[in-house]
Parts: sequence; structure tokens; C-alpha cells
Amino acid sequence: MPKILRPLDVYKVLPQTNCGACGESTCMAFAAKVADGVADLKLCKPLFEDPKYKDKLKVALEVARPPVKDVVIGVPPSQVVVGGKRVMFRHELTFHNPTAIAIDVTDELDEQSLVKRAKAIESFVFERIGQQLKLNLIALRCVSDVPEKFAKAADLLAKNVSLPLILCSYSPDAMEEALTVVGNKRPLIYAATKENWKEMLELADKYKCPIAISSPGDVNMLKSLASTFMGAGVEDIILDPGTFVKGDSLAETISTFAMLRRAAIEREDKAVGFPLMAVPAVVWMEEGDEVDKKMKESYIASILMTRFADLMVMHSLDFWTLMPVLVWRQNIYTDPRVPPSVKPGVYEIGKPTDVSPVFITGNFALTYFLVKGDLENSKIDAYLVVTDSEGISVESSVAGKRLTAEKFAEAIKTSGLDRKLKKKVLVIPGRAAKFSGELEELLPGWKVLVGPRDSSDIPAYVEKVLKREMESA
Repeated sequence: MPKILRPLDVYKVLPQTNCGACGESTCMAFAAKVADGVADLKLCKPLFEDPKYKDKLKVALEVARPPVKDVVIGVPPSQVVVGGKRVMFRHELTFHNPTAIAIDVTDELDEQSLVKRAKAIESFVFERIGQQLKLNLIALRCVSDVPEKFAKAADLLAKNVSLPLILCSYSPDAMEEALTVVGNKRPLIYAATKENWKEMLELADKYKCPIAISSPGDVNMLKSLASTFMGAGVEDIILDPGTFVKGDSLAETISTFAMLRRAAIEREDKAVGFPLMAVPAVVWMEEGDEVDKKMKESYIASILMTRFADLMVMHSLDFWTLMPVLVWRQNIYTDPRVPPSVKPGVYEIGKPTDVSPVFITGNFALTYFLVKGDLENSKIDAYLVVTDSEGISVESSVAGKRLTAEKFAEAIKTSGLDRKLKKKVLVIPGRAAKFSGELEELLPGWKVLVGPRDSSDIPAYVEKVLKREMESA
């Protein structure tokens, strides 16, 4: 079983002065947040700045170090943190540091095409449940085998986009040429292998950059190289065990990732206690239809993110390829102990007046944003009352009696709309239709309408039903 970090474990290695420099009132409160993974030990300024705590700091760093070390790529404000895992499964604690996704570019692209693709990677975004889902890094591949060309491309990227870089070359000469230009940006060096590890180790140490160790299909060599790097004082390491996707080899890849993560967390093997890197982009090395490759890249990325890739390099920038991967990442890295929810209250859609209708729903985040979006699409001015459903969907909360007619009525009464509106028309969710009669009794003077069961039908409902009902109210 994984060793869970307890608040008391952290508290024992803190100064225990309750100075408040960390932002918490007591050291124990701070220790609880560190143990839960929501606060950084570095916030304890006395521990890191006062020489008298030097010995305690050494112990504290060892205690707080997660079984899978966290590694920082890039510099503020655009740095990316990968790893930092303490448990095998999200329900055991919660996963932090979402899987970072990089899209590749090559140094063979002309300057205009390189900058255009890089900016498209940086600007890729879509919103879901109130969160903006984005890509995290750019992986520059040295295809030319010309160090100067590789360095020029790295410099061009650093000057035109803010995303952290992964420098991809097995040539120490090409890597150093690029690092002389962008080494201060803390890019990830990819990759050290059994052939070039000495030179790459020196570069990682010289430029203080994180480094990926690659040993496709050879876990023993991967572990040996990681141990060598640790012995030399280089510990900002990412492991690439290889991404094989043909036939049964995909199952072997998944098994290898799971085995390495299990060894790190359950057996506390520090030689493999580092973030894992996958390269779904390898599908583009195969022959075949382009659409099939994009689909394969998408599902392989989703699989390996589940088992347990902390960093992935992809190629396709198509929305339909990336959307399922980003949505799945959002789901995996949602705290399972806290359902995604929004604050109960009254929200305005458009510019409502004293004769605008009132819609009501629960506070599950997905429900709220779907209803809000569909109301906006219907071009109606309305009030949306969000009721506390404990972060659960309307259908489930009605069935589980977390949402009741009394709760809906109380939300309307406390909203102040009763006094504000001249026309009192309330639209309840179709999945809460059984409350309509009871609500009319609990809310005298209100006309209660049953809306559609699916929010996507709201625009049609507004046109065909609500406008007519509002005129007769």
C-alpha cells in the first residue's frame, strides 16, 4: 500500500513557531495543507531562510518528497510542474499536477511556418465547466541534424511564444548549441540515452535544466541511468520507457507504465520515482490514413494518461483529436472528494428586467454551464437561480432527495426576486417536473412551468412555449 503523508509527519519537521509567514494561523494547519498536496513546503520561510533550521530542512525535504518527484519545466509565469504523485489512484487522495501535453514542431520548418504553428499551439483553448483547457509545452525536434539550425529555431520559439520548451535531440552538440540560447528558460532536455548519457548529464548539470532519460523497452537500463544521474546530483529527471503502439506492443507499453508507477509508490523505489513521459506522436511514423492516425493518437494519449503518463508529446493540432484528451485530463484531475460545483445564488442572463422569466437548476458545475450556455443561445433575458444540490446533477439530486420542492422554494424566497418581479414565471428543470404542483402551493403568485429535460432544448422551448406563457402571465 502507498505510504500516505500525514499532517503530523510534516508538523514534526516544521519550526513549530506558528509565525504565520506561510499564510496559515498555525504550523499544524500548514502541515495539513502540505500533506494534502495543496500547499508547498517552501512557503515555510523560517525553515528555508533561517540557518538554525538547516538540519531540520534536510529532514523536511525528505519527508515531504512525494514518491514520484515533482519536476519543473520552464520559468514563471509559464512554468509547468509534472509528477508529484503520492498515490496510484485518484480516489486515494487526489491527483495534483495534471498531465502536461506538448505539441511538436521541427527545425526544418521555415520561420513563418514555425512561428505560426507555435502560436496556434499557445492559443489553443476551449472552455468546459468554467475551466479553460489548454496545451502546455512545445516540443522542438532537431530534424535537420544541424546544431546552428536547431539553436536558431529554439531562439525563434523563445522570442515568440511563452510556453516552456522541450528540446528534442540525441546529439549533445545540437543540444548544447540550443541551450546556449535558451538554457535560461529551463527547457526539458530530451533525451539522455545509454549512448550519450555522459554528455547529456554534463549539460543538465551545467544549465540546471530538467532532463528526460530514454531507454525504450529496457526498464533495467532506464533505472540504471536514473541511479547514475541521482548519484551525480541531477534529480530533475523524467523517465521515457518508450511508447510502442503496434499490435500487442501497446499493451506492453501500458503494463510498463503501470509497473514503474507501482514500483515508485508502493515499493518506494527512488530510482524510478520520477514523472513518466509518453510520446503518442509515434503513430505518425506508421503508414496509413491520416484520419486513422489522428484517432489512434487521441485514444493512445487518453490511455497512457490514465496509466500513468505525466507528460505527453503529440503531433495533431486538430480540435477533434485534442478535445477528448483534454476533457479526460480534466476529469482525472478533478478532486473526487469535491464534486465540481458553482456557488448557489442568482445569475443574470443578458439584461433581465422586472418582467423576465426565472429559470432554476442545481449547482453541479456541468449542469450550470450547460444551462447558462443554452439560455444565452436562446437570446433571452432571464434570471437563473442556482440551488445547492451538493454538486450533483439535477436528476441524481432529485432522486436522492438532495433537491426538493422545499429547497427550490427556499432558493426563490431568499433570492429577492419575489419582490423584484412584476411577472412571476418560474421554469423548473424537466427532470424535476414532479415538483411543479407542490411549488405552486409553496410559492403563491408564481406561475410554475416545466422546462425541457435536456438543456439543449431550451432555445426551442423559449420560442415555442415560454414566450407565449410570458405574454399570458
